[in-house]
Amino acid sequence: MKAMLLNKITDVSMDTHPPDAAGLPPPEPKDDELLIKVHTCGVCHTELDEIEGRTPPPEYPVVPGHQVVGTVMGLGPDVRHHNLDERVGVAWLYSSCGKCEHCLSGNENLCADFKATGRDANGGYAEYMTVPESSAFRIPEIFSDAEAAPLLCAGAIGYRSLRLCNLKDGQNLGLTGFGASAHLVLKMVRHKYPNTKVYVFARSFVERQFALKLGAVWAGDTADKAPQLCHAIIDTTPVWKPVVEALKNLLPGGRLVINAIRKENIDKDYLLNLDYPEHLWMEKEIKSVANVARRDVAEFLELAAEIPIKPEVVEYPLGDANKVLYELKKGGMKGAKVLRVS
Repeated sequence: MKAMLLNKITDVSMDTHPPDAAGLPPPEPKDDELLIKVHTCGVCHTELDEIEGRTPPPEYPVVPGHQVVGTVMGLGPDVRHHNLDERVGVAWLYSSCGKCEHCLSGNENLCADFKATGRDANGGYAEYMTVPESSAFRIPEIFSDAEAAPLLCAGAIGYRSLRLCNLKDGQNLGLTGFGASAHLVLKMVRHKYPNTKVYVFARSFVERQFALKLGAVWAGDTADKAPQLCHAIIDTTPVWKPVVEALKNLLPGGRLVINAIRKENIDKDYLLNLDYPEHLWMEKEIKSVANVARRDVAEFLELAAEIPIKPEVVEYPLGDANKVLYELKKGGMKGAKVLRVS
């Protein structure tokens, strides 16, 4: 089968082929695994983190890709809840131990044995992949293969972030950074909390205008003061300045939810601007989002079909994966990037 293999940590801006094209034998499903023929796979910033060593694979080579949509073509002997020819999606969560307190409470994203698709196990930059059936999710018919792919990452992690805000309808929500995940959160909020005002903080004028078009009541720069303080703010950026600046826009008892798998060191010294009375006093709190749990993916797909949320996507053939990763590194690409595999 055709596949793209990551063999080492490298700099995407310098290396024109971070994952190499390769031919591999199709995998065989074991135990409770499904064999999936991959139709589409989204390209995510997290792939850049894997390739450049910020969240590296434990061993090489590995097939990247964690926004996978395909058809079930084979069943392991212990599969009980899926059938051949079903269309399913696979997200960042590949597997967990299933026995620890986190797994038993539905927070398998916190499991010490958490394994990620495309990092700890082969993912969707290939014609076939296997996955435990518990981590495969039926895709609602309303979505095409390309539309469904980005929902499995930006949408699901945005949904978890919103859940962790403990927001009530009518309370103010802030979004700092307005990329793929944040704009899906705004659409969710408009549907679930129609009386909630959303304030957006973003460096880009284009992103601020886009936020207003989608229904934000105000949009300003990262360091601006919103017209009203927020009950909760979700940070979707990979840097530190938005964390400090968001805290000053929180009400007493407010919560800042950091929706990022990692933070870069490029502006870490900005944390020295942290002022206890302005940023942290009055029982303000900071909570991080770690990965996604299965319920996040399943519940979000149902909600996205109900609203419905249809992401803007641009398709590329699998062989263009390196081109897409390079453009993603440079920034400025519009729409979700999706590889057409088969």
